[in-house]
Amino acid sequence: MSGSDPVIAALRGEHDRLAVLVRAFDEAALARPSGAAEWDVSQVLGHLGSGAEITRATVLAALGDGSKPGREEMEAIWRTWNGMTRRGRADGFLQAGEALVALYESLDAATRETLRIDMGFLPAPVDVPTSARLRLSELALHSWDVRAGFDAHPALDPGTAGQLLHGEPDMIGWIGRPAEGVRAVITVTTTEPASVFALRLLDRISVDFDVPDRPDGTLTLPAEAWLRLVAGRLGPSHTPANVAATGAADLDLLRGVFPGY
Repeated sequence: MSGSDPVIAALRGEHDRLAVLVRAFDEAALARPSGAAEWDVSQVLGHLGSGAEITRATVLAALGDGSKPGREEMEAIWRTWNGMTRRGRADGFLQAGEALVALYESLDAATRETLRIDMGFLPAPVDVPTSARLRLSELALHSWDVRAGFDAHPALDPGTAGQLLHGEPDMIGWIGRPAEGVRAVITVTTTEPASVFALRLLDRISVDFDVPDRPDGTLTLPAEAWLRLVAGRLGPSHTPANVAATGAADLDLLRGVFPGY
C-alpha cells in the first residue's frame, strides 16, 4: 500500500537503503565513529531501533492495540538497546525498523486519513502522514550519520528531501536557537526540489513564504543541504561546493543557530 502515500513510500525507501548497508557491516564497520558525536555506527542503529520500537507501540496504541509507552517504559527500552552488543543493535534495527515500516504500509486509506496518533511530545495528536514524516526525518538524518562514517560527502536522498522540505510538523522554531544581537531575514533558494522561502532570525526562528524584496542575506543550496543545516549536519567538511551565501546568511552564524539534535 506504500504507493498510495508518498511519505510512507519514502520511508520504505530510506529503510531499505540503510538495511542493505547494515547487512554488509562487519564488527569493525559497526565500531566505526559515525556522523553523530560520541556514537559509533552501532549506537546510531540502536537509537533508530529503539525509536522504531517506541513509535510502533505508539501507532498500535492509537489503533487500540496496547498502550502508548510512558517515560518509564521508554527508558526501559533505551536501556535494553544500550545494553546490546554491536551486532545485536544492527540486527535489532533491521527487525524493528522493518516492523514499523510494514505497520505504516498496512494501514488502509481510510485509516491513514482519520487516525490520530498521540506522539507524546507534540501539543496535539497528528495524522498518519505526519507521524510517518517524523520517523522519515529521524531515519534519514541518522542514516546520514551512518554513511558519514564511511563517506566523506554523504547526502540525503533527493526524494526524501522533497518529502521533508516543507512537511508538517514545522519544528524549526523548536530546533533553532536565536543568535544574540542578530535580527535578519534571509531568502533561501533550494534545488531538488526547487523552493524559495524566507528564514527569519528573530526572537523566534521561523520560515515562511513571504519573501522580502530586499532580504538581509541570501542562501542558495540543495534542499538536502538545507535539511542537514537545520539538523546540525552541515559542518565545513560536509558542505557541498554549490552552497552560496551572501550578507547575513553567514554559514558559521547559521551553524550556531542550528546546533543540531
